[in-house]
Amino acid sequence: MEFDQLRGTVQGRVLGSGDEGFEQAAQPWNIAVAQPVAAVVEAANVADVAAVVRFARAAGRPVVAQPTGHGATGDIGAAILLRTGHLNSVHIDAPARVARVGAGARWGQVQAAAAEHGLTGLAGSNPVVGVTGYTLGGGKGWFARKYGWASNAVRAFEIVTAEGEALRVTFDSDPELFWALCGGGGDFAVVTALEFDLFPAPALYGGRIMWSADRLPEVWDAFRELTSQAPDELSVWFQRFQFPEAPEMVALDLAYLGDPAEGRALTAALDRIGGAIADKRAPMSPAALGDITAEPTNPSPAISRAEVLTDLDDEAVKVLAGEPVAPLANIQVRHLGGALARPAAGARGALTEPYLVYLLGIGLPHLRDAVRAKQTAMVESLADHISGAKPYTFLAPGESAADAFPAATLDRLRTIKRSRDPQNVIRANFPVLG
Repeated sequence: MEFDQLRGTVQGRVLGSGDEGFEQAAQPWNIAVAQPVAAVVEAANVADVAAVVRFARAAGRPVVAQPTGHGATGDIGAAILLRTGHLNSVHIDAPARVARVGAGARWGQVQAAAAEHGLTGLAGSNPVVGVTGYTLGGGKGWFARKYGWASNAVRAFEIVTAEGEALRVTFDSDPELFWALCGGGGDFAVVTALEFDLFPAPALYGGRIMWSADRLPEVWDAFRELTSQAPDELSVWFQRFQFPEAPEMVALDLAYLGDPAEGRALTAALDRIGGAIADKRAPMSPAALGDITAEPTNPSPAISRAEVLTDLDDEAVKVLAGEPVAPLANIQVRHLGGALARPAAGARGALTEPYLVYLLGIGLPHLRDAVRAKQTAMVESLADHISGAKPYTFLAPGESAADAFPAATLDRLRTIKRSRDPQNVIRANFPVLG
């Protein structure tokens, strides 16, 4: 058997096609995506990661590292899928405001540990998303308007190179590789741990307010007004929901990094809308960030598409707030700006556009064609308002790294990739050489 040598080398579980548990181990978080890989290795430690890379290099097979598979595309046939979920340690150095986390750590773990010290990471909306993939792609979370991309906060990466060597990479030790890892994706090495800055969060205010769809015009107007003058500490997301056999709902999700009384005052205009079905705005812990949007924390089928918007003029409003949501489940508009628009040190770079639209549908077989058609139609209708750039972590199957980076950035990433991994052993979900 091809993988018998690997089974005798690593401590973790090695599964090949036909082995019991193989299909479950290969399945990513998005169960609408199939991953026809050659084998799955569940690394027990860094030595396992190095052994897998050396084996793959000798065998002429690519390695795809996935702690959870949230960004999986399915385009990794013949690869060895390296699961790093067991490398999930979290250590908080509170006096230094630094976290060191293993490649398998999830944001919920980090936020819970940091919150005990009045600190926060630059986490996103879902607590089960892995820190590593999120950060390698830039990582845009609730506090990005204040502090920028999660990749901006990284101090060091612990990696296994394409030759199977374990290294620690900082800006001082290897500025080119460090630049690529800070937002350029997972093509350049297998990351086994990260060290990054934490930020003070002695007080936080946030939550969701939800209304029936008949309040949509008022809610949309409030969203535009709030985001036109929001301080960098405040992030607001507009949401429209259409779930099967349920009436359409509209919501605003928000997080304010500051005194709850200030957050309440900043969003007082929402009280004037009236008729709220639920209002969960309240002081909160950074550990509870995932409660704001209450996204699924168990694997589920989804089809998503995201685009960055240059403006929200009346024509864009007709599409985002005027068209039916169905057959989608969610139309979401996120406010960007703030620190995201300022120059960044890594490959992610600045994102100067003010909004991002995220279109989500349920990826069940009988809905897939209709969901994709709706997404395409909406994007075409918004064409005059779409810049063409988008964050790496919002790429969807069928898209590529070329959709996430300017040409000059992509060329630089490709040069680094070819110099560090000429055999193209290590592959990201969206490879720069794809």
